[in-house]
Amino acid sequence: MFKPRRDKSVFVELARAMEAQVPRKALRDAWNRWRYGPDAPLSDECIWIDPRGVQFAYAGGKSLPLRRSNSGQVIPGDWDLAVTPIVESTKEVSCRMHFLEGVPWRETPIYKKLSAQIARGEAPDQLTSQEALDNRYERLDRLWEYAKREGLRPRIDTPDYYRREHGGVLVHVGRDGRLIRSGGAMHRFAVARLLALPHIPAQLGAVHPAALAAGVLHTLRQDPRNAAT
Repeated sequence: MFKPRRDKSVFVELARAMEAQVPRKALRDAWNRWRYGPDAPLSDECIWIDPRGVQFAYAGGKSLPLRRSNSGQVIPGDWDLAVTPIVESTKEVSCRMHFLEGVPWRETPIYKKLSAQIARGEAPDQLTSQEALDNRYERLDRLWEYAKREGLRPRIDTPDYYRREHGGVLVHVGRDGRLIRSGGAMHRFAVARLLALPHIPAQLGAVHPAALAAGVLHTLRQDPRNAAT
């Protein structure tokens, strides 16, 4: 009797694609290209931003949640006016304490918080053990040292690359080109700001049609590494 081949890696990749909503994003890309032409935004697209210039965070989540699943979506309306000044999160405070003040990770607020959650049987940020938590912050130490020398790399140049800039620092683009922070990759964003990096790769979020019409994406797509020296 014929038995279908069960390749675990295929099922894992399929599950990951569904979690990242790749089929929906592929349809969105096709629609955007038909509607807006060859310069249309792409889902999970990599753009380049000055992290110090991102001063506002999205605050309209209760009325219009905007997440990674909205990447590359052109959304009209006043959603981009629902913003609040960025304040340091627990992760950002902990990064500052560790990297600038020399406080061990185990004594930072974020480490204590995550450690307590793991002890209660929870899996914050998909961390299920103390070892996994320690490994995360060892990787972050390595990221800090690399970023000091080379800056932050786009996701395509990292070991955990999946699709375009999926998983990177997520920012939406408002009507006037204002970049609006929207969660995700908080540690990377904190490292970039603490090091005062002039530019970093980011994952494109939602885009206001006025910004698209003004050609804002053209500027954001320019990879500064390709600039003439």
